[in-house]
Amino acid sequence: MNTQADTLRDYLVATKMCDCDNPWLQKRAKEIVGRASTPEEKAREIFYYVRDRIRFGFAYSRSKASQTLKRGYGECGSKTNVQVALLRASGIPTRIRWVQAKTQVLHGLIADFVYRNMPPVASHLWCECSLNGKWVSCELLLDKPLYDGMLMEGLITKEQVPTIDWDGKTDLVLLTPWITEDHGHLPSLEDVMGVIQLSEEGMPPLWVEWIIAPVFYPLNLRKSDRIRQLALGDRRA
Repeated sequence: MNTQADTLRDYLVATKMCDCDNPWLQKRAKEIVGRASTPEEKAREIFYYVRDRIRFGFAYSRSKASQTLKRGYGECGSKTNVQVALLRASGIPTRIRWVQAKTQVLHGLIADFVYRNMPPVASHLWCECSLNGKWVSCELLLDKPLYDGMLMEGLITKEQVPTIDWDGKTDLVLLTPWITEDHGHLPSLEDVMGVIQLSEEGMPPLWVEWIIAPVFYPLNLRKSDRIRQLALGDRRA
């Protein structure tokens, strides 16, 4: 019979996209957690690093975690994959929560042309990690400047997203008002992509993404960067 420890080992392994065995990524994980000693402390250090250092922005969704970490931005799947890889490199079991969410949450956040051509509902992912014997959600889609800028622009409200901070103990799920269906959890990003019918769930086929990425993804990033600058400029004033 498998023990709980045996089961958790399934959530510590490296995959092609979650390359937590990458030496450079492992080195970055050690630098990020610093002197943190407990799993909770390590998980929080990684959470805040990825939340704010990996900006939200559409990017090539099949990137390895180490590639996204170097690039410095990514959409929900890419950011979650980096968080999962850094946590696993630090010995913390992780898995991915997969839901459906209304894409209206992206209105004003990405290029208008891209938004108009998105389906009304698309897949959304976040990380769950095993701490103190239970699974805890720790979603980090929105970096701090972007969150503050979206509040200033009226794109979201405090009632919809009260906080993006995480205490390392309780569940943090940011897009609750927009979630339409919960598909449960899977061990890795590859597992999620293996189940999702890409052309039907808001993610383009691979060949389409190769074509549109160089043109439209930078447009999306510039749009979100403009919103970030509102908050950053207000802080400097």
